[in-house]
Amino acid sequence: MVRSNKVLNVSGFRVQIIRKKVRNVRLKVGPDGSVSVSAPYLTPESTITAFVTDKSGWIEKQLERFSSLEREPERMFADGEIHMLFGKAHRLNVVETEGRQRADFGLEGFILKVHGGSSIEDRRRLLNNFYRRELKEAVPEIIRRWEPLMGVRASGFGIRKMKTRWGTCNIHSGKIWINLELAKRRPELLEYLVVHELCHLIERSHNSRFKSLMTGFLPDWRERQKELHSFPLVNTDEHSSE
Repeated sequence: MVRSNKVLNVSGFRVQIIRKKVRNVRLKVGPDGSVSVSAPYLTPESTITAFVTDKSGWIEKQLERFSSLEREPERMFADGEIHMLFGKAHRLNVVETEGRQRADFGLEGFILKVHGGSSIEDRRRLLNNFYRRELKEAVPEIIRRWEPLMGVRASGFGIRKMKTRWGTCNIHSGKIWINLELAKRRPELLEYLVVHELCHLIERSHNSRFKSLMTGFLPDWRERQKELHSFPLVNTDEHSSE
């Protein structure tokens, strides 16, 4: 007999729990981005959570290996193309310049100043630099607002491209990491992610205590989480960059 109806969120991964007649806990990552654990019927949920947390690095590597199998059409970063900024769609205005190449934002949307003959990768990098600047301005304000309310203090934060996670927290150093893609999503989703990672400074695991804390700090966190996870990361059209 196999019993499988539970899904846990562990270290940022949605993990399907399959309880069956096996001797050991087994982990599987599918090419469709699915993560599942087969475990003996009486295995405590805390044991499964700890097992997945310990294997999180391996899971991410497997997902990255599969991520190239199905990609959305490559963006060209051409004039008139639509790109997102904090949940809103804006036009990309490409302007050739002999001066400094840079991406900014104006009344008509994104302004991408590039040299003649600039490549797609050049334009991607410029727009990602813009997104990074926006997050570096937005994230500290959120952290400052929530630290005293939660009774925690982060040692710092970083921004990077992550193909399988929206964020992560190093509980030993106290530093949190934010996915660059969050610059494209609603500010409420960025706030949820920051609160989520700060909460790990109180409780490491995604256990009942963690969920209770999240509900106390951010009552609608489940709705925000569901919306954020509706955006695929494995099939991102952008390459990873620090």
